[in-house]
Amino acid sequence: MELHDVWFVLIAVLWTGYFFLEGFDFGVGVLTKLLARNRAEKRVLINTIGPVWDGNEVWLLSAGGATFAAFPEWYATLFSGFYLPLLAILVCLIVRGVAFEYRAKRPEENWQRNWETAIFWCSLIPAFLWGVAFGNIVRGVRIDRNLEYVGSVGDLLNPYALLGGLVTLTLFTFHGAVFTALKTVGEIRERARRLALRVGLVTAVAALAFLLWTQAHSGNGRSLVALVVAVAALVVALVANQIGREGWAFALSGLTIVAAVAMLFLSLFPNVMPSTLDADWSLTVTNASSSPYTLKIMTWCAGIATPIVLLYQGWTYWVFRKRIGTQHIAEAAH
Repeated sequence: MELHDVWFVLIAVLWTGYFFLEGFDFGVGVLTKLLARNRAEKRVLINTIGPVWDGNEVWLLSAGGATFAAFPEWYATLFSGFYLPLLAILVCLIVRGVAFEYRAKRPEENWQRNWETAIFWCSLIPAFLWGVAFGNIVRGVRIDRNLEYVGSVGDLLNPYALLGGLVTLTLFTFHGAVFTALKTVGEIRERARRLALRVGLVTAVAALAFLLWTQAHSGNGRSLVALVVAVAALVVALVANQIGREGWAFALSGLTIVAAVAMLFLSLFPNVMPSTLDADWSLTVTNASSSPYTLKIMTWCAGIATPIVLLYQGWTYWVFRKRIGTQHIAEAAH
């Protein structure tokens, strides 16, 4: 395996980690409107991800940085062609981060309600747009002989990509509902389990349609295995949620995300961005990659830094592993 193949796999791993971790963050943000019935319950939901949300976003920075360094042509074409949707995601992530930090700075109800509304919309919009973006990457876009995107924003809003956006939105919401059931106690835990079932059923239908469409369009034997794993994991996650095994349900909903993202990358390889104008103009792991020396240096740096980051993040989750409920919300606290 060449180094550019290794880095394609590593970037796939980084995106998988991001969607696994940030997925339940987005889901909990959406649930602040769908699940919480009062201010105390909203605070419970926000507190479940409060210690970890910013660490989860490190995976996005790592994925973007790795793409820039390992595949500069891919990065340039992707970020120039998808400029507006990626800008919308970036603005939402900034506003969302500010909302988490500023929401409790003042006691006024309107102040806090406005920031909570920002958390909801700035979780929902990226959860949808990431699916649209990756749907277009897998489907292919209008890339010319100069390896530049020559389409419009409207070209990105095709049925396949919009279905992909629906899948990521519902899947992340399901993932967040299962996480909420795992991290809370009392009535909110029971309602989270019931909501997870309803959202999970919608997710199962949408995900099956999207993954089958992907397999028919650009799939292979390896992507078919990932498809089967994703669907099976989602079904078992629904069963585990129903019988109250929240830990298993969360692990399996995470496995669904891992397998689905793996399927997308397996169906994409060796392309990184197919061209719908001419297959010869597609960006591949070969023509989009950096020099072998650059990839070699990156491999050494990743080998040293990655275990440290994983250990620290794992320790963070261990420290904040306890369940919380409305009884843990002090009346005087904001």
